Amino acid sequence: MVDYSKMPQNQILCIDMKSFYASCSAVMDGLDPLECYLAVVGDKKREGSIVLAASPRMKKEFGIKTGSRKFEIPKDPRIKIVEPKMATYMRISTEITRVFHRYVPKEAIHTYSVDESFIKVDGAVKLWGDAKTIAWKIKDDIEREFQLPCAIGIGPNLLMAKLCLDLEAKKAGISEWGYEDVQTKLWEVSPLSEMWGIGRRVEKTLNGMGIFTVGQLARYDLEQLEKKFGVMGNQLYYHAWGIDLSEIGAPIMEGQISFGKSQVLLRDYKEKEEIKHVILEMCEEVARRARQHRKAGRTISFGVSYSQDEFGGGFYRSKTIEEPTNVTMDIYQVCLELFEKFYEGKTVRKISMAIGNIVDDYELQLNLFDENSWKKRELGYVVDRIRGRFGSASLLRAVSYTAAGTARHRAKLVGGHKG
Repeated sequence: MVDYSKMPQNQILCIDMKSFYASCSAVMDGLDPLECYLAVVGDKKREGSIVLAASPRMKKEFGIKTGSRKFEIPKDPRIKIVEPKMATYMRISTEITRVFHRYVPKEAIHTYSVDESFIKVDGAVKLWGDAKTIAWKIKDDIEREFQLPCAIGIGPNLLMAKLCLDLEAKKAGISEWGYEDVQTKLWEVSPLSEMWGIGRRVEKTLNGMGIFTVGQLARYDLEQLEKKFGVMGNQLYYHAWGIDLSEIGAPIMEGQISFGKSQVLLRDYKEKEEIKHVILEMCEEVARRARQHRKAGRTISFGVSYSQDEFGGGFYRSKTIEEPTNVTMDIYQVCLELFEKFYEGKTVRKISMAIGNIVDDYELQLNLFDENSWKKRELGYVVDRIRGRFGSASLLRAVSYTAAGTARHRAKLVGGHKG
């Protein structure tokens, strides 16, 4: 049993804007976000274009959700299909954050994503009332000023607030969980992928161990979980008990930081050389993201998804190298090695990669067999500064000017989509 008296007893709000992109587009078109039938797609001209967001009624009545394709949307006169306006969405997101500042200082706010934020209200309760009262005030402010719906989960730590949001508040509007709710509400959750932090791959492994509910996970032998999953096994166990020691501003799963990118290609890629061109472009972007945070990583993960025309499938594999890196070509060589080893020659429609096992990039282990290692690392930072000043398209690799390249097109986008 866990002694909850020694655990954090904060008052954390997790605020989620419902179907944010779709709701923003609905309001801009004078529609009710909760009543209209609206889908935001990347490109209206392409039938295979991905649905980026769908209004609640689109999800409920037509089964159209994020990740669906345009050709799956029924030909119904009530349905409105629009393209994204990313710059506008970002601006609205910023304005919503300003609402939070009315109740707490900036140090108490953590923006988790463009449509989700955490707020620690411990220091504001004497001024505004308890956590639930503050949640209702924020919800009312957002709906009155932006006509946008939101849901708010409340918990004693970041994890519990997030779980409360995902598992209850998204249906109820506002909900609050305490540690006393762990066994009655959290432990009942099944399938395991319904719990934040557990993906399909981990769920499958846990199922193979005889674990099908969060309660079974909480009662499983901790040593066995750590033996199977390492540090992640420890986190899975304590998360099943609702325990999280993260502070506002830190990632919820401490130690699981990585820098990655996933890209659904604009068309099917069948030629190996063309696929390699896109891989190199993506390595450049992932390396740049790591350098922006002055980080480097030892574990490089890479995978591809095949076209549905060939019944889908694909692979995702990782390799750990001796020295941490954020050099584009180092990452590219590992991705290329994994690609050559596991690629089955099928048509590729999606490419994913990430670097993990992150460390600070302030030191460099000198290598007698690579006297230019320092120069290669510093060159990346120089290129970043040029792009930061003149734009991401100001300096591109030659592959970006081939028919396979996507970087020139993506440089015109905001958040990966039309502005």
